[in-house]
Amino acid sequence: MANDPIHQFQIQNWVPIEIGGLDFSFTNSSAFMVASAVGAGAFLFLSTANRGLVPSRMQSIAEISYEFVANMLRDAAGSHGMKFFPFVFSLFMFVLFANLLGMFPYFFTVTSHIIVTFALALLVIGTVLGYGFMKHGLGFLKLFVPSGVPGLLVPLIVVIEVVSFLSRPISLSVRLFANMLAGHITLKVFAGFIVSMSSMGALGIAGSILPLFMTVALTGLEFLVAFLQAYVFAVLTCMYLNDALHPGGH
Repeated sequence: MANDPIHQFQIQNWVPIEIGGLDFSFTNSSAFMVASAVGAGAFLFLSTANRGLVPSRMQSIAEISYEFVANMLRDAAGSHGMKFFPFVFSLFMFVLFANLLGMFPYFFTVTSHIIVTFALALLVIGTVLGYGFMKHGLGFLKLFVPSGVPGLLVPLIVVIEVVSFLSRPISLSVRLFANMLAGHITLKVFAGFIVSMSSMGALGIAGSILPLFMTVALTGLEFLVAFLQAYVFAVLTCMYLNDALHPGGH
């Protein structure tokens, strides 16, 4: 079981709770979602509680994160998009901390579960739809009719645009889920090679050097992927929010 690459993704009930025949148990996934939210909030609070003209390392990281997401949102949705900054920044920090926490041994990677990433994607698309119809009414439907399309092609283009829009939560969630799942499985497999080969004597120990090198290299790569996937999730969110702000913009 120690070398089973799938075992790390199993949901475990920590506090069984059943109400009306429904399972509301507090699981390891729930715990690490809470830990991700609390960790991100604690980091931002502690890093900015004693702000100074000469920022500390933690303050610098917090300020860089703030400006990074703010610039991303301005570039994608314009100055009007800044009203969504708390939403996008919260998503970015949550996904980033969830990805990073999953890199620690014996910790749980919540973003490696499709149900979690799909729920986040539905939150994004729900926000786009809710704000789009609230702000523009039926004018939001212009999102599905690009300007300059010949009349005869409008029905076909509308179908393509609707299918494309409906695929957004799927692609948004699968991209994050698949990258985190595949990366952690690969790491576990190479780590398992090290343990298995080391038990084969001197020859096995010599042969385990390559898997050890690959494990170290993949660990570094996974930390990079943890940040990149949080960035991709946030930047796509900004692009989708731009559609809610400017449905006829494209």
